[in-house]
Amino acid sequence: MINNTIAQQILKIYEEAWVNQDINQILSIFHNDAIYHERVLQKPLVGHNQIANYWKTKVVEEQSNIKFKLLNYYISNNILIAEWDASFDSNIANANIHIKEVAIIEIENNKIKSYREYWQSEQNPL
Repeated sequence: MINNTIAQQILKIYEEAWVNQDINQILSIFHNDAIYHERVLQKPLVGHNQIANYWKTKVVEEQSNIKFKLLNYYISNNILIAEWDASFDSNIANANIHIKEVAIIEIENNKIKSYREYWQSEQNPL
């Protein structure tokens, strides 16, 4: 079972890693064999190598001017559910992307074992 302190710590590190585009920081909160579902109807990423490659491509190379605001989070045993509002400039689409997201996060030994994202986004030209 996770507590409020662990939940807040994981969410804070997630926010900082995304805003600062820090691959090592994001990996610090995931188990080595963690499952990361960025799009739940597609095959998940498994393990640090695949997660790092995703973050390198999708976050570091494709995004800039990242803003993140945690809206809510809920804890149930070892599950953390978080909702946030974020935006970033897409270096690929030449647009600002606004995203609302809910993540369902399974925690084991204070690290993420499984992560699933559900989101809706809109884009506006830069």
